[in-house]
Amino acid sequence: MTNTRTRLNRPSGVRSLRLGDTKVTYVPDGLVQLSPRGWLPATTDEVWAAHPEYLDDDGYLVAGVGGLLVEHGDRALLIDAGIGPVSLPATPGAPVGRIEGGALLDHLTALGRPPAALEAVAITHFHRDHIGWSARLTAAGVPHLVAAPEWEERHLAVEHGVPEETLAAIATDVRTVADGEEVFPGVRALFTPGHTIGHAAYVITGGGRTLIAFGDALHTPLQVAHPEWSAVVDHDPRQSATHRHALVTRLTEPGTLGFGIHFADVPFGRARRTEDGGVTWEAVDE
Repeated sequence: MTNTRTRLNRPSGVRSLRLGDTKVTYVPDGLVQLSPRGWLPATTDEVWAAHPEYLDDDGYLVAGVGGLLVEHGDRALLIDAGIGPVSLPATPGAPVGRIEGGALLDHLTALGRPPAALEAVAITHFHRDHIGWSARLTAAGVPHLVAAPEWEERHLAVEHGVPEETLAAIATDVRTVADGEEVFPGVRALFTPGHTIGHAAYVITGGGRTLIAFGDALHTPLQVAHPEWSAVVDHDPRQSATHRHALVTRLTEPGTLGFGIHFADVPFGRARRTEDGGVTWEAVDE
């Protein structure tokens, strides 16, 4: 366990945890800057003045992008597919700042798990920063696992800027999954709609511990303390807040950890109850 506070405004490198016989690894693809008030409109200037440790030198939240590699024996599953090889400058006044991506496949190869070694890629939801490499992965023979509601309503993703050709590529080898379905040894889908209509988390168990890869149900560790804050792009903000409250409660349970793909340099952690009755995110590194 290390100091969480000093790591909140920098992107993470490769980080791994063991859950018994299962190894989970955060595989970075790059980063996205998020405007704190633009992305979380329920917040105030006073909130961020009180929490400057979350902001980089440009005044943005630092959101990592990438995927979670799950390895069990000689089998490997990837959860989410990064943003892809893109580099875009910040647009003043927009909720998203600078975007940099492109490192995912190189990291996977360095870890000994190039696309050809992946059994499948399980997608939390259809936003561009989670399916950026999907066309390349499909071309390499990697099937996609997608929550049934997300696939059935995929036209909504196109309305939010997902290229139709990306969805067409996924369609060549896609399998829809049900809530609670085991998609890989020790990995089950957990439907958490709200951010998108079919958003899914994935619950990974092993070695007496549980890890919840919660996708975009939460974007920053500060939402663990304030699950009522919804993102500006949430499909159903009220529904996303309901699932966020439930997730935070579950993350306070003994033996339960979380994986926040956008959680800067603290992607693995737990929700710890504080003496004043609140909840805070505590980084876990082993």
